[in-house]
Amino acid sequence: MLLPADHDAYISAFMPDVQAMLQQMRETIHAAAPEAEETISYGMPAFHQRVNLVYYAGYKNHIGFYPTASPIAHFADELRGFKTSKGAIQFPMDKPLPVELIMRIVKWRLSEAE
Repeated sequence: MLLPADHDAYISAFMPDVQAMLQQMRETIHAAAPEAEETISYGMPAFHQRVNLVYYAGYKNHIGFYPTASPIAHFADELRGFKTSKGAIQFPMDKPLPVELIMRIVKWRLSEAE
């Protein structure tokens, strides 16, 4: 399997509805961490600033968001309506992305990395 060269290549491999949500996720992360560098890590789009801050990925039925374990524990009450695991959050395709929550998670992760 070939790894995508960049975020654009990764996003373009999906159906238009998934592309739209992936692009919204990308823009949301950029808004929260404007100095973070876009990279590909573990075959997924990632944002790096001192460390890999967060990752995201597209799937048929959800957008995966990978902010590491500590933000998931910190924001546990607000994440109750979403499927989570130790380091992942699933945002269903049939609901709008919780942009404000994602931004707060990214900012919290950025402060943690500093």
